[in-house]
Amino acid sequence: MITCFIRYEIDPFKVEAFNEYARNWGQAIPRCGADLIGYYAPHEGSATTAYGLYNIRNLAEYEAYRERLRGDSAGRTNYEFAKKEQFIRREDRIFLRLVSAPHAELLKP
Repeated sequence: MITCFIRYEIDPFKVEAFNEYARNWGQAIPRCGADLIGYYAPHEGSATTAYGLYNIRNLAEYEAYRERLRGDSAGRTNYEFAKKEQFIRREDRIFLRLVSAPHAELLKP
């Protein structure tokens, strides 16, 4: 299993547009075959940094997932929304694998 980390640089005056974009992916990404962890928008600190994270089995599955996403009507609509509204200034994608598992249980008071 690998995790795709997407780092976005967004327009700080268009955070609501990014939030809508993220909610749209919340429907399309799982439907197209990736295990969505979530999208994260600015809250405190940087007003221009946002993230999207999802798990996928391997890079071959990623390529098949991306093809399904391109063919998905909501996916295409969301890509066009981002292009039209121009709230994304930059997008960087990296694939990482979890190496710290298994994790210990949290101590409970």
